[in-house]
Amino acid sequence: MAMKAAATSSPGAVQATNDDASASKLSCVKKGYILDDFVHFFVKRPIKRAPLINRGYYARWAAIRKLLLQFLDSVGPKQILSLGAGFDTTYFQLEEEGRGEVKYVELDFLEVTSRKATIIASREQLQKKVESLGTISPERGEIHSKHYMLLPVDLRDINSLEKAFECAQLDISVPTFILSECVLIYLDPDVSRAVVNWAAQKFNTAVFVVYEQYSPEDAFGQQMIKNLESRGCPLLGIHDTPSLEAKRERFTKNGWPRAVALNMDEIYRSEIDPIDRRRIERLEIFDEFEEWHMMQEHYCLAYGIKDATQGMFDNFGFGVR
Repeated sequence: MAMKAAATSSPGAVQATNDDASASKLSCVKKGYILDDFVHFFVKRPIKRAPLINRGYYARWAAIRKLLLQFLDSVGPKQILSLGAGFDTTYFQLEEEGRGEVKYVELDFLEVTSRKATIIASREQLQKKVESLGTISPERGEIHSKHYMLLPVDLRDINSLEKAFECAQLDISVPTFILSECVLIYLDPDVSRAVVNWAAQKFNTAVFVVYEQYSPEDAFGQQMIKNLESRGCPLLGIHDTPSLEAKRERFTKNGWPRAVALNMDEIYRSEIDPIDRRRIERLEIFDEFEEWHMMQEHYCLAYGIKDATQGMFDNFGFGVR
């Protein structure tokens, strides 16, 4: 019998997963898995994660980065919209790498954006990445600049999302990369479908990338659900999209003509650069192979594609060499 997710979740508990993700990213950075010059500003108490967690976060980072760089390498103006961005530092790292000449908009709860704006305002290294003409307002949880915008939004309220879209002055005709990492899965299924549909109706040419959990029926999946419920952040959407096919259909039934979904075990084996994969596999002693495969088989990366240009995304995505 399937274990059902709890009916409600605590916004504060869900927001705490943001701190966990930042700590995991910093652990990866310190061990040499990934390069990020800015994540340490957002972590109060560095934690040394187990090799299993480090490798899992690396796989997540590498898979999303592959898609993001494919998008950024395309010709013409582009914009990025990050839903539930938390303390993600991708914009700052892209700017450091000379790839910051895009409009980059981050949305999250006011409590999160206020904390993030406060940290950015207090660190010269971060401030410098936000143009001198930009304005930072920690009390409103907002940053406004030419290339980077941080705005408070409750994704459960489409009107709030619409207002943020207008405030950010996003252009519906500009190709857009929409990112949602472990966000939609915490929302009521009707809400997550509404967000996916809103994005499909709003942008002419876009890719919507989602990283999240799935496969709740087996023992590992049920334990995963139980662990998160005990922390006050149940996976409200996992039974609505329990399979890769369901992840694809959430896109195709809500305005996205094409969709792809792969589990992270397959992505790690087939889509991550083999040279870099061999590099990171030498960083730490690793003997948790059975648990590794089970964990990766319960996370997936799915994306929907809408292409009014009839060609921009022909060579985009996994399976493209």
